Amino acid sequence: MFKEKAIPAILIFAAVLVLTGGVSLAPRGVSGPSSDLDLASEACTVIMVGREASTDGSVMSTHAADCGVCDFTWRHVPAADHKPAEKRRLYNIDQVRTWPPSEGGKWAMVLKDPTTVEIPEAPHTYGYHHAVFGYMNDQQLAIAESTIGNVRKLSNPTPTPATNITMLTLLAMERCRTAREAIKLMGSLAEEYGYGYHDGGEMLAVSDPKEIWAFEIMPVGPLWTPKSGKPGAVWAAQRVPDDHVAVCTNESVIGEIDPGNPDVFMASAHAESFAVEAGLYDPKGGKPFSWKKAYSPTDGSAMSTGGRRSRTWRFFDLVAPSKKFKPETPNMDFPFSVQPDAKLSAKDVMALTRDKSEGTVFDPVRGLRGGPFKNPNYYKGTRLISVSNVEYTTLTQCRSWLPDPIGGIVWVALGPQDTSCYVPFYAGATDIPKSFSVGDHFVLDRGSARWAFDYVDFHTQVAYNAAIEDVQAARQKWEGGALDRIAEIDALAGDLYKRNPREAVKYVTGFSLNNAQNVVDAWWKLGDDLWVKYNHLGLYDAEKRRGGRIPTANPEWWNKAVRAFDVLSEPEK
Repeated sequence: MFKEKAIPAILIFAAVLVLTGGVSLAPRGVSGPSSDLDLASEACTVIMVGREASTDGSVMSTHAADCGVCDFTWRHVPAADHKPAEKRRLYNIDQVRTWPPSEGGKWAMVLKDPTTVEIPEAPHTYGYHHAVFGYMNDQQLAIAESTIGNVRKLSNPTPTPATNITMLTLLAMERCRTAREAIKLMGSLAEEYGYGYHDGGEMLAVSDPKEIWAFEIMPVGPLWTPKSGKPGAVWAAQRVPDDHVAVCTNESVIGEIDPGNPDVFMASAHAESFAVEAGLYDPKGGKPFSWKKAYSPTDGSAMSTGGRRSRTWRFFDLVAPSKKFKPETPNMDFPFSVQPDAKLSAKDVMALTRDKSEGTVFDPVRGLRGGPFKNPNYYKGTRLISVSNVEYTTLTQCRSWLPDPIGGIVWVALGPQDTSCYVPFYAGATDIPKSFSVGDHFVLDRGSARWAFDYVDFHTQVAYNAAIEDVQAARQKWEGGALDRIAEIDALAGDLYKRNPREAVKYVTGFSLNNAQNVVDAWWKLGDDLWVKYNHLGLYDAEKRRGGRIPTANPEWWNKAVRAFDVLSEPEK
């Protein structure tokens, strides 16, 4: 047994910095996050792109389902016609809870937890793709989600409300063609039947081929009942200007609202009066009503929270560097949206979802953070746009110049963005591969697409800065190849659609399914190849049947840091 020398941690820290080139591991003047920040709720990043802010006229949105234990399976719900007397049952759906595959998985168990509410069924419901939420239907309606929270007194954890955010997105997918229709439907249903139980404040990016809106909804407290005669939810929505981009990083983004300008704002009739009633806003205070400051205020900036709330600043700094946004700016003071310095392509937006704050003070591989292989997933002290616990990421494209089944695309990247590959599914596709519809975090399943991507991710982490180059090469082939082919697929499908819409739907379905399966197969093989190539932290060349050393392994700066720490922690004699 030995006892380490009682050396102050700050001296160890300083010694290591000297030996690693004097690189600071934390921004200056940063204190720990304030106690009122609910960091556990920081779970999803949503990017919104207006049609005139994109290179091709697409309206785009992204959703990163950052959870780590949530369901990651995908489903396709076909379009259907219904009889006049049919009813639609509403279900309690918990975003986070899952069940073992042996019990049928999440979506089988959801059907065993209905609410007491049935609403009239629509004569026709649209086909759509969904996972935790509804993402795109065959009319090019698209949705992306981010939890934003609410002031505590508004929470309603009782089972009295019959709507939740997942249920609302599914109903919008079934019944709506445009973003405005979807917002009005979700808002009205939540007001009538109550909103809450498993969910609190939520933001949805709701888009169609013409526009994109940020829709935010809040519960109204635990005492609400349908018999109260009062609305069971409060909500507001703001349209992103066509030539702007916006972001939601688990923080409310809607500020002052003007219901008298319906081309930019929509809101429940009691959006302001309820805030007054609940003591969240005093109209006599001399300040205009701000939705986010009343219902979901947050404190802190990228700097003041040590990078835990840096995603908002990082996004604006990436898309509009000319505006020189500062990380010291309180997040509540950032604009709702901004005109980007350059228009964004789908590839650009994919890159944004993979951003890890490289080169900034919040870089997760600065100094010792990333270890000898510069792994950005080790250090958890800052919150990045791209994180390792993501279930999947979506990128939706709504394109006005094509028929709806062809114009809409939802790109899906299963697992962490940095080791995954975006796979396109057309809005008109009538099926999802079986491998995308099965799987569970706690049961290895080689028939599950998600496990193929986890397989690659696991083997990449071992020698990250070397293995990630192999992943990027595979991604260029498959993701880049799909991006390059989309124009050709669009044209062929468009010609078919003019002659026979059903054949066009079959064509985009076939492309979507075949491409997805090819990518999944490629990722299983990539995982095998990484395992062999970097086995034992060596470098195995299968073609030359020769072993060697990973060029990026065991860097001298790492050895210096280890020796410095060894000296400082020598046992007393």
